[in-house]
Amino acid sequence: MLFTGHSELTIDAKLRLQIPAKYRNAWEESRDGKAWYCVPWPGGIVRLYSEACFEELASQGLSGARATLTPDQDVADLEADLFSLAERIEPDSAGRIALPRLHLELAGLGGGGIEVVVIGAGNRLEVRDRASWKQTLAQRFARLPSLVAKNEAQREM
Repeated sequence: MLFTGHSELTIDAKLRLQIPAKYRNAWEESRDGKAWYCVPWPGGIVRLYSEACFEELASQGLSGARATLTPDQDVADLEADLFSLAERIEPDSAGRIALPRLHLELAGLGGGGIEVVVIGAGNRLEVRDRASWKQTLAQRFARLPSLVAKNEAQREM
């Protein structure tokens, strides 16, 4: 599933986030799974992957090579750090997910009542502080050409 666009929302007092309708309406349980994987990320971000996407990416291995029972220490550390923080979360009947308090704290998003923006980031959704997002949006837009050039240069290597 390709996630694009953004929506402004509020995390409620019970730490629940309403998945925006534009994403829920494109969701196919048979293809995307019935749950989300939630992963806190440095920089004030909580990443949300569809169940199918997260499991597919995880099965490919974090090092870019095939998965192994005997990874080198750096890969083993990355796997332990990433997968120990990832949580599988099923939405309720209203399409809300309960975000883990630890994830919100690690991302610096605090508790309930916080205004956030949910952005489409290709294969995932990202939950970010709304004020910070709005404050840096013009800078993000301005740096798009340099990010594209940098990405293309890395692909050519």
